[in-house]
Amino acid sequence: MAHDEVNWSANYAYRAPKIARPRTAGEVQELVTAATDASPVRALGTRHTFNDVADPGDSGTLVNLAELPAKIEIDAERRVVTVAGGLRYGDLALALAAEGWALHNLASLPHISVAGAVATATHGSGSRNGNLSSVVAALTFVDGSGSLVTLRRGDADFDGAVVAFGSLGIVTELELDIVPTFEIAQTIYLGVPYERVSEALDLAYSVSVFTDWSPSSINQLWVKAAVAAPSVEASVRELGATPALHKVHMIAAADAAATTEQFGVAGSWHERLAHFKLDFQPSAGEEIQTEYLLPRRHAQAAVAAVRELTANVTPLLLISELRAIAADGLWLSTAYSSGDDEWADGAIAFHFTWKREQAAVETASALLEATLARFGARPHWGKVYTDAARIPALYPRFADFAALVQKYDPRGVFRNAYTRRLGL
Repeated sequence: MAHDEVNWSANYAYRAPKIARPRTAGEVQELVTAATDASPVRALGTRHTFNDVADPGDSGTLVNLAELPAKIEIDAERRVVTVAGGLRYGDLALALAAEGWALHNLASLPHISVAGAVATATHGSGSRNGNLSSVVAALTFVDGSGSLVTLRRGDADFDGAVVAFGSLGIVTELELDIVPTFEIAQTIYLGVPYERVSEALDLAYSVSVFTDWSPSSINQLWVKAAVAAPSVEASVRELGATPALHKVHMIAAADAAATTEQFGVAGSWHERLAHFKLDFQPSAGEEIQTEYLLPRRHAQAAVAAVRELTANVTPLLLISELRAIAADGLWLSTAYSSGDDEWADGAIAFHFTWKREQAAVETASALLEATLARFGARPHWGKVYTDAARIPALYPRFADFAALVQKYDPRGVFRNAYTRRLGL
């Protein structure tokens, strides 16, 4: 591999021999027009994926969007912001906060690109908060013919195009809903019983449960409460939890200085909703991630099922995180609901941050997938999973999405090993 390109945690080396760094949307169009099914292209974001979703293969070209103009245009009247696809959430958040605006939520780390996070249904936390793709109001992408296509909320193909993991085209620009700025106070608690995890997830605006699946109780409860909302202190204590006395990192051996402020100190949304500060190394770095989302109603049963796997999971684990996410109607969103199905009351995400031991992680992941399959679990598109064959059946609109792939990429210039495993 000529460029020695690897993903964020270096567990995956891209096979593509070439990497392009276009400076304009027109240059992206030229790259796509020149591509073929034998020499495909795939967009490369901030590389926070742990599989080959972005890899066009050993005859393809990676398209790095980081050098596109860093567009940020706020429309206060319509309450939207238009951004370049390659922009990082942390940079967008700083610009919005400076003008008195906010996004509804952020993922665990602000270092990831907007287009990449949206395309894989990446999410933050909050039982009433949709994932990051749920606030997309419009997107512009270069389709397989090299044409610029813009789809807006309400257009016939929009719900199928937002979460598409690069299969319809290269996203150059997005329009996101924004809200007036708000403040969050983050407090870390210890000692919540496993049997009350589902209750804990509803305590505040954003809640994360961290555990190594040891037999006693969960390790940490991260409560991010809206300052304007009623206090949640009494509800947390009723669960049997007590506040942490020292600043903590969810991974015991890591430096807590990298995490956002704790101890209930109020701060702007962009300084609290993410777990990690923009100017620090997030998480562990040398790691592998897997994640599975399942209907919220199965939360406690799934917790009990995973606890049965402690001997297989805990020795390889750095930490696991559980979060609730509201349902949405985007066809390939991992929180997709038709509105009258078992996903209607939202999803719960079971996230696993592993030591960087690829073969062992794949073995553990296969065991988790088999265990969580009884609850209809959907794997995160950008993280390690082992059973692609069952995925189409997990999405009622998957056949409709496959038709969109044919419509927007009839030449097959965005297809790769990842999409072929899904039958696309």
